[in-house]
Amino acid sequence: MGTHPARAARRAILSGAAAGLGAVLARPAAASAAPDVRGYPATAVPDAETWHGIRRFTAGYTPALRDQIADAGGFDAWFERQLDGTYDDAWYHDTSRWWLSINADDATVWQRDRSEVESLWWADANYQSWAMVRRFGSQRQVLETMAELWEHHLHVPAQGAVGPFRTAYGKVIRAHALGTFSDLLEAAITHPAMSVYLGNANSHKSAPNENLGRELLELHTVGVGQYDEDDVKASARLLTGFKVGIWTTWATSYDPAAHWTGPVEVIGFSHPNSAPDGRPALSAYLRYLARHPATARRIARRLAVRFVSDAPSAALVDDLAAVYLAEDTAIVPVLRALIRSAEYRAATDTKVRTPSEDVVATYRALGVRLTAGPSAVADESAANTMLWQAQRIGAKPFNWPRPDGRPDSAQAWSSTSRFLASLDIHYTMSGGWWPVQGAQYRDPLSWLPPAAPAAPADEDPLVVGRPKKGKKKKKKKKKKKKRTPPAAPPPTPTPPPDPVVPDPPDPADPPATPVSSIRFDELVDHLCRTLLGLPVEATMLQAACEAAGCAPADVLTARHRILAWEFPRLITVLLDSPLHLTR
Repeated sequence: MGTHPARAARRAILSGAAAGLGAVLARPAAASAAPDVRGYPATAVPDAETWHGIRRFTAGYTPALRDQIADAGGFDAWFERQLDGTYDDAWYHDTSRWWLSINADDATVWQRDRSEVESLWWADANYQSWAMVRRFGSQRQVLETMAELWEHHLHVPAQGAVGPFRTAYGKVIRAHALGTFSDLLEAAITHPAMSVYLGNANSHKSAPNENLGRELLELHTVGVGQYDEDDVKASARLLTGFKVGIWTTWATSYDPAAHWTGPVEVIGFSHPNSAPDGRPALSAYLRYLARHPATARRIARRLAVRFVSDAPSAALVDDLAAVYLAEDTAIVPVLRALIRSAEYRAATDTKVRTPSEDVVATYRALGVRLTAGPSAVADESAANTMLWQAQRIGAKPFNWPRPDGRPDSAQAWSSTSRFLASLDIHYTMSGGWWPVQGAQYRDPLSWLPPAAPAAPADEDPLVVGRPKKGKKKKKKKKKKKKRTPPAAPPPTPTPPPDPVVPDPPDPADPPATPVSSIRFDELVDHLCRTLLGLPVEATMLQAACEAAGCAPADVLTARHRILAWEFPRLITVLLDSPLHLTR
């Protein structure tokens, strides 16, 4: 009995996973047996610089984002507009109202927990979901990317363990994400969420808790090897005085009577620390740490690992650290220097998407439209389900249990189980099967290119539909125009919905009139350009042929089985590819 082509292709992919995801994620080389690609160049793709920048500084490619960058005058100009806050932030504010806990004050969040309306654990889950929704639809993609980066660097888990403070902590991090690291560090370290998580809440001068004082040096600033135990003790003393009514009222205050006073010295920092209110001394200490050369190198490396590669060169890290110090810890100049570096420009295809990045990028690639927020605590709306999809793949955002934050390397996210889970999520969403509440998926026919596309002058025209009949119709129309007054031009087809500018309350836009028929290889190329922003490669086309059971020259109409009921089998081939699993 023969093997079905689609099953064979799926089996080949899974066999690759079993051999190690690292090998599977390597960009496919052209295979000698691969068929020739007859592309569909009428579907535009971004230039190489834009494509690379989209993958590193946004939640994923969409055609609307490509157009937005083109309208801005190119990636560099668009990047500057992202940094200066030109693009609106309505999505952030509008979606924050989807969950009551997001904008509720601490007392209300705690009262809802006591009243068994919504536990602290669910309030944190709301924040995790909102963070993914923000990345999905925000016009301020670079800000959301940076906010997530800093939340992992100054990590506080969202597991219901820091009282009603986790959402407020995330908002504070985002507010400083493109400011100075000095301000960001002080806001994070003195926040009650950090105090509760690392044991600094209620740390008393009689027995200072050393946990936050140690992690501040080891994880948040200078790093291992730059301090000793005496530095940790002095660091902990400076942090005494903050109080939180843990598991009672969660009220916050500063108690001068609890603050340790006396001279302190920490890795070159010295302060008399003689006042009962130790906050000015702590502020001076934190600002000293932010400007320490060792901190500069750690921050520079954190940024390089996120946006360049898992192992950036020492020369790049040193260059970025020098900018960081010269600009008084300002983050924006460091980002500008990073995208100008040759190492960044050459570092394509070197980063593996984390589980939450995979989920959000899949929503964007598929053009899923979030039509409404959750209607109840823990309902199965897409805005909530994103979180469980990320967990199914491997990890929810901000759920890393240790204070060092989520790892950001290919090795950490390249297990076979993760890969198989990603394939399952891709296939489920390609069919629009889960989630269904609060989400609208594109109809298979809406993925076809619009009829009669204008081919670029420097490229060969493409054969779609029946050109001879089309010419006859045009001749008839010309004759009709001579006999009657000019008719009003037909309305311009509205493009299909796009996740970059989602508008939840409104119904979906009507799709453009698609072509009546198209060659299979042209369709695959059009889909690859639309979902991933690149023309299809021969190897991927071959995989699509095997998965769909089609030959490149097969002509598909609306009644073809692929468009009628097997479209998920085709589209998931593109999502399961290295182009989508990396960024």
